[in-house]
Amino acid sequence: MFAKTVFSALMAGATIAAPSTPTTAEVDFSIGALDSRQLGGRVSNGAIANFNSGNTHDGIGPGKDEYRMYYGDGSTGDGWPARNRWVSFVDMFNNYKSQMFSSCGYQGQADDSGPEVGAIYDGIQKAAAATGVDHRFILAVVMQESGGCVRVKTTNYGVRNPGLMQDHDGEATCNENGHVQNPCPSSTIYKMISEGTAGTAQGEGLAQTLNRAGRSDVSAFYRAARLYNSGSISRTGNLQDGIATHCYSSDIANRLTGWVSAASQCNCDNDPNSCGITTN
Repeated sequence: MFAKTVFSALMAGATIAAPSTPTTAEVDFSIGALDSRQLGGRVSNGAIANFNSGNTHDGIGPGKDEYRMYYGDGSTGDGWPARNRWVSFVDMFNNYKSQMFSSCGYQGQADDSGPEVGAIYDGIQKAAAATGVDHRFILAVVMQESGGCVRVKTTNYGVRNPGLMQDHDGEATCNENGHVQNPCPSSTIYKMISEGTAGTAQGEGLAQTLNRAGRSDVSAFYRAARLYNSGSISRTGNLQDGIATHCYSSDIANRLTGWVSAASQCNCDNDPNSCGITTN
C-alpha cells in the first residue's frame, strides 16, 4: 500500500490504507472465527445487508464536506453516525468525481478517463447487488484505498494489495511491476471492486468483514472497515486502537456522511499518544 502520510500530503481526503492478516488478538465476535467466504461472499445478516443497489437516492443528499473525529466502538452510543445520516450513493459518487479524475496524476500515472470513472460506478453497483454490501460503503473504501485511481500501484508490505480497494492478494490490477494499463479495461475495474467486496482466494473482502463484525447495527460497518484495514480489532473494542491505520474507521464514517477534502481532524496516526492509542 502507499504510505498514508505521503498520499495525504498530495491529496486531502484520499488516505491510503490496506488490509492485512491479523497480528493481534481480536475481540470475541458472535459468529466466531467463521471464514465467511463459505457464505459465498455475501452479507449474511439481513439487518445490514443491502441488495437494492438500484436505489441511488438512499441517503440525506450530498451531506457536508467536514471532518469529525470519532472514538470508541463504532456505536451511535459512542457518537458514531447512524445509517440515516449517511449521504445518498449518487451524491457521494458525484462528490468524489473530481478526485477520481485527478488522483492518478498525483500518483504519477495518467488520470482516469470518463469511461474508467463510469466503470467504477458500474462495478460498485454490480458488486453491491451481488454481495449485499451497501454501495456507499464500497465507494468509501475505494476512495480510502486508492482515491479512485484505476492505475493505483499494487503494493506489498508483507501482503500483496492490488487494485482500487488494495485487496488481499487479488488478481485484478492495472499497475504492477512496472506494467501499467491505459486504458484500464472495464472488466478489470469490475474485478478489482468485486475482489475487494466479495473477497479473494487469499483473504477477506467487505462482505466477510461485515459478517465477522458480529453486529446488527451501524457499528458493523465501522468495525468491518477496521477489520478490512488491519485484520483485527483491539481488545479494547475501540476502533482507533490496534494496529495499522488508527484513523481508518473514523475516515470511513466521515466519507459516508459527506467528507471529501476538508482537513482531517484525526491525528491518531501522526501522534498516537494524542489519542491514547493502545496497540493490542
